[in-house]
Amino acid sequence: MLAGALTAPAAAAAPSSPDPSAAVAAPGPSGPSAAPGAPTVEELRLDRAVPREILRRGGFDGVAPAFARALDRVRSYDRAERLVVREGQALWRRAVDRAQGRGPGGALSRGDDRPLYWARLGMTRELRAWQPAGFELGERQRERLLGKLERASRGQDTVTYPKAHHGKRMKRVLVTGFDPFTLDRDIRIGNPSGATALALDGTVVRTAAGPVRIETATFPVRWTDFAEGAVERALRRQLPRVDLFTTVSQGRVGKFDIERTNGAWRGGFGDNENLSSTGTVPVADPASQPQWTTTTLPYKDLVAAPTGRFPVYDNTAVTEIPAGGTAPVDRPDGPTPGSTARKGGGGDYLSNEIAYRATLLRDRLGLHDRLPGGHVHTPVLQFGAGNTDPATGTVTDPEFERNRSDIVAQVRRIVTTAVEATAKRG
Repeated sequence: MLAGALTAPAAAAAPSSPDPSAAVAAPGPSGPSAAPGAPTVEELRLDRAVPREILRRGGFDGVAPAFARALDRVRSYDRAERLVVREGQALWRRAVDRAQGRGPGGALSRGDDRPLYWARLGMTRELRAWQPAGFELGERQRERLLGKLERASRGQDTVTYPKAHHGKRMKRVLVTGFDPFTLDRDIRIGNPSGATALALDGTVVRTAAGPVRIETATFPVRWTDFAEGAVERALRRQLPRVDLFTTVSQGRVGKFDIERTNGAWRGGFGDNENLSSTGTVPVADPASQPQWTTTTLPYKDLVAAPTGRFPVYDNTAVTEIPAGGTAPVDRPDGPTPGSTARKGGGGDYLSNEIAYRATLLRDRLGLHDRLPGGHVHTPVLQFGAGNTDPATGTVTDPEFERNRSDIVAQVRRIVTTAVEATAKRG
C-alpha cells in the first residue's frame, strides 16, 4: 500500500491522488465551508502569484474574464445554462487541443495540465459571485449551474465513441484523471493523471488487437463531490459500452502500481478545499456494499511488459481489521475473509475511492467477468533537483517536463498492453 503518503504526506512524496447518480446520504465532511457567493478555499488560491503565472504562460489568463463578460449578457436561467455548458465544453476542448498540438500553445509546454485546472477555478469563481440582471438566481439554481460547468469542463459529458472505423467496430477504452492536489504544500504542483487525460482524449491507438479509441475525463480532489455521486454519474452510462477502463492517479515516487484491491474506507486526509472525511465510503444501497473490490485489469501482463522507464508493480498490500478483531493490521497479500477495510492498495484517499467506486459500479452492473477495469497509480511528478523549494522554485524545469512526458507515454503503453492482453484471452 502507499504507506504514509496517503494520510500524512512525507516531504519527499505527495499522497496518492485521487487521489451516486442516485442521491447518497453521506457523512458530512468536517471543515470550513464558503458562504453563498464567496469564493471557495480552492478558488481563493487563484489570488496567489503562481496560479496567475501558470494562467498567463499557458495562455489561459483570459478565460475567466471572457466568461464573466458573457455571463453579464445573459438575461434568463435557460440561457445561463446553455452558456455554462458551452463554455465548459469549450475549455475542455481547448485544453485537449493544446495538449495534442492543436491551436495556441502559450509559453508553458503543451503537456501541462495546470492551466486547465486554474482556468476552471476562475470560471467557477465568476459564476459563484455572478449577480444576473433581469432575473433572480436562487442558490439551488446556481449550484446546478456550477455542477454543469464542472462536468462540461472535465470532459465528463462529451465521452463519445464512433460506431466503426473503416467499417469495423473499434475497441473502446475509458481513462480518468485527477486535478492537482496538496496545493498548500506546493502550489506549483501538477498531476500526471490529468495530463494523461488531456493527451489521450479522443485519440486512436494502434494495437495488436486493432485500433482502440480512448476517451477520457477528469475528477476533482474533493470528498463532497464523490459523496454526491460524481463518479457514478459520469461512469454509469459508459461502463457497459467500453471494452476496458482504468482510473488513474498519482501515487508513489519512481514507480507505477496496478492496485489489486480497493477498500471501502475514507482516511480523512484533507482535500483541495481543506475538508476531511473519515468513515465508510458512502454509496447507494450501503446494505449490499462490500468491504473490498478487485481489479480485473491484466496485472500480470502489465508488470511483465516493457512499458517505459518506470517499474510497474502488482500492488497487493492492504490494511484491514481482521474478522473478530479491533485493531488495523497490514496485509502484504490482500485482505483476509470477513475483514473490514482500512486501506486499499491505493490507500484511503480519493485515488482508492475512485477505484472502489468504479469497480463497485462495474460489479453492480453485472460486468465483473467481462469488463477489465481497475486503477493505475503513476509515479509522483517531481521537479528537478535544484527546483524543489516552492518558496524559491520556478513553475517548471526540464526534469519536470521530462518526467511528465515519460509518465504520460507509459500510461498510453500500459493501456495498449492491457487491451492486447485481454484480447488474447478472448
